[in-house]
Amino acid sequence: MKLQTALAGVVALAATASAQLTKVNDFNAGPTKLGMYVKVGKNLKTPAPIVVAVHHCQGSATGYAGETRYTQLADQYGFIAIYPNSKSGGGCFDVASTATLTHNGGGDSQTIANMVKYAVDKLGGDPARVYTVGSSSGAMMTNVLVAAYPDVFKAGSVYSGVPAGCFYVQGATATQDPPGWANSCANGQLTKTAQQWGDMVRSYYPGFNGTRPRMQIFHGTADNTLRYPNYQEQLKEWSNVFGLTAKKDTANTPKSGWTQTIYGDGTTTTAQLVGYSAQGVGHSVPQQEAMDMAFFGLA
Repeated sequence: MKLQTALAGVVALAATASAQLTKVNDFNAGPTKLGMYVKVGKNLKTPAPIVVAVHHCQGSATGYAGETRYTQLADQYGFIAIYPNSKSGGGCFDVASTATLTHNGGGDSQTIANMVKYAVDKLGGDPARVYTVGSSSGAMMTNVLVAAYPDVFKAGSVYSGVPAGCFYVQGATATQDPPGWANSCANGQLTKTAQQWGDMVRSYYPGFNGTRPRMQIFHGTADNTLRYPNYQEQLKEWSNVFGLTAKKDTANTPKSGWTQTIYGDGTTTTAQLVGYSAQGVGHSVPQQEAMDMAFFGLA
């Protein structure tokens, strides 16, 4: 009976979170047909930070709101949460086409960047404090957003993803459904040097010369969907982008069986790149929302 009561509470919490989302019907900037859902936090800061939360395959904006705590945290910390909704029948985002891997190239990544612009222009969002987080397909998109739109996002948090560009499929288009799938990447068979990965990121917005967004990366060693070698490939990619080689590993942090890796100087709230390897954890690593808030500087 206690278990049934607890499960009922979880279901009620998820329903409440998803019910708090509002579909933005007048968002039509495109270029792809993603839905835009928002939660405008109570006691909104002026201007308000923005957190873009990107769902996984076979997911949805409302579903991801129910699975995570970002809507409640929007109330607690006074930010705007944006939940993009995939146009794909399978609920995945396009991280495979040249369009989405190019700054203002016309793919899903540009549509999400345009959602941020909408929130800044019409909802009181702060363009200097924009962050993104995602799981699985949403994690892959988070890597792409940070790579192709470093002028928009200040930090990203990635749960069980792959490096930006790893899912590139030659000939994939921004409108195809389902988006391209790259087996070699998903299976952890696509490896590159840190320099090669870094060059790919820089090629997505070759004219950018500003400060790159900070990155926090989680991955489970038992991930059988986007396999564990993708963790090290992501760390290679971003460490090269940041020009960092020195790192410090700390075992059993933040919990038993997890290993924290901090690149360069700083702490988990100031370092440019922080990774978490979760021993025995599959796909996907459970969301660590409190850590995200601290990493984004919102808590």
